[in-house]
Order: sequence, then C-alpha cells, then structure tokens
Amino acid sequence: MTQLTTAGFHHVTLVCRDARQTIRFYRDILGLSLVKVTVNFDRTDTYHLYFGDPAGTPGTLLTFFEWPEAKRGRYGVGGIHHVALGTRDDDTLLMWKRWLTENGVRVTGPYDRGYFTSIYFTDPDGQVIEIATDGPGLQIDEPANALGRNLMIPPESRFPEGRDEAAIRAKTWTEPIDAPTEAMRLHGIHHVTGMTDDLDAAHDFYTRLLGLRLVKMSLNQDDPDTRHYFWANYDQETVAYGSDFTLFGWRDTSPRAREGAGQTHHVAWRAVDEDELHSWREYLLGFGHEVTDVRDRKYFKSFYFRTHDGLLVEIATDGPSFGIDETELGSAVQLPDWLEDRRDEIVSSLRPLI
Repeated sequence: MTQLTTAGFHHVTLVCRDARQTIRFYRDILGLSLVKVTVNFDRTDTYHLYFGDPAGTPGTLLTFFEWPEAKRGRYGVGGIHHVALGTRDDDTLLMWKRWLTENGVRVTGPYDRGYFTSIYFTDPDGQVIEIATDGPGLQIDEPANALGRNLMIPPESRFPEGRDEAAIRAKTWTEPIDAPTEAMRLHGIHHVTGMTDDLDAAHDFYTRLLGLRLVKMSLNQDDPDTRHYFWANYDQETVAYGSDFTLFGWRDTSPRAREGAGQTHHVAWRAVDEDELHSWREYLLGFGHEVTDVRDRKYFKSFYFRTHDGLLVEIATDGPSFGIDETELGSAVQLPDWLEDRRDEIVSSLRPLI
C-alpha cells in the first residue's frame, strides 16, 4: 500500500458560546478575516463561522461552532491544549503582546522555546491561543536532514525554575499599537498541540496513517517531567509550514478532554482534491480504521475519524473554496443548496450578529 502524506492543516474547528463575541475577538482584535458566515449543517439553528486569510486559504482557517448553551470544555488526553498562529519575528510578537494587552487580553510571555518564541492568552471562551514566531526553526539543535532522531533536552533557562518571570512580564513593544499592522499579519496555523497518554501509539498513528514524520523529541518546557514530541510533513530537508502537530505525553492517570466551549472540536488535515480524499478514505479503511462516509461541506468535501486516544480528525479537500457563493467573503449568511428552501426559517432562528 502506497504511503499517503498530508500537506498540512486544513482548519481547526473550535466551540464558542457567542458568535458576536467571537467575531469581535478573532476579526477585530486578532485581525483575521471573517471569510464565511454559515450554519452548522448538522444543527442549522447555530452559526458556523470561518476565519482565515482574506482568501480563506487552507492552513489559515479557524472555524467555530456556536453552541450558546455549551458548558465549559476542558483540555485533556484526547484533546487539544492550544492552537498556535504564526507571526514574522520577535518584534511583531512584542507588537502583538502590546496590542492584546491594550485590548484587555491577559498575555503571558514572550517565552523563548528555542525553535520559536511565543506568547499565550485565552479567547473569550477559554481556548488557549499561542502566537509563535516563524523561526528560527527545528533545525537549530539537529541537522536539517536528520530531525527527530534524538531526545533534545532544553537548557535550564527555558524551564520554570530558570526563567526570570518578572523580566518576561515586563518585556513588550515600547510604542502604543493603534491597530494590527501589515507586518503583524498572522501567517495561519503555526502548530497545534494536543495531549496523549501513549506517545508510542501516537507515533504509530501520525506516521503510519497520516504520513507525517517525527521531527522533534523534547521536553515540555513548562513541565520538564513531560515529553513533548513534534510530527510534520518533512522531506528530510524541509518541514512544511503549517504541518506541525505536537503532543504532550501526559501520564495515564491524566483527565480526558471534555467537549464544550473553549475547546477544540476537531482538527482537519488537507487533501488536494476529491480523488486524493477518496484515496485517503480507502487507505485508512485498508488499515482497518473506522471512518465516516464523505460529507459535502459546500466549500470542501471531507470525512471524519478518530485517533488512537479519541481526538476527532477530519480530512478535507482544498476546494472548491469560499468564493463559490459570494464575492465579498463573510458579508452575509450563506447556505448550501439543500438548505436554501428553508432560508427564512433558518436565518430567523439565528441570533443577530450586529
């Protein structure tokens, strides 16, 4: 059986309670474009919002199910700890810290992670979001053609006991930020970090079933008793941007993730087109993996399955894209053809966004 390899992330879908609040945060504060306002096709009285770059390019997309009555979710084994978005460098990272702080968002960091520098905060529902610099990259402590072969131990200065937290808190951009600038533009999904209680099973899943390669073995720099492994699309020379999936190796007594507001619902990976999507489905079935049928999501087609520890995963096609039903993306509620005859009913059931 020919090994298939995904190019990287297509989107990450999260759960929110209030679509208006989510738009204010992700569009007006984080500067992402609202590229589609539609409904959850499986629950048509709630919004499904898509944010990303202005074109809605796969790999830049964060999407949200609005579940107004949802209880607070919890990260844990089989779930996602945080979603990281990319920024250019240390300067733009500090600009983000200043801008977020001035908008009432509590920010921690910047923390030097070696491979990148990061700040952390939570969205209005409690989802942990990271902004991480594009570099210097995973090759700083291993040869670029031999990543992931050895356990790399970070220096003591990166662990909690070695940090100067007062200096880190004080570090920010020196000038006020009136609005996110073009230089600050976020570059899409930098990485996604989840939690597992079985790194060996995770390695088998992500390498054998998704075709990713182990590109870094290290320690969680906030909890050095925990392993932190990275997988990505890697050709023995370059790690593809927007393909890094990382896992904290938690203990087998750790709590499991609980679905709800402020938690990731699923992680979607890319298939170029429908032919590749069907190849993926047959590939997974060939390993005896349980998968759903292919679903028509209007802007892409996809199917779903679960990882070894329960994380919901989707594989989605790059097209047909978000421009198929409007020229000004995100300007009005869009519905698939099979729901158009219910438009008045559906739209009237939604809470106003203004």
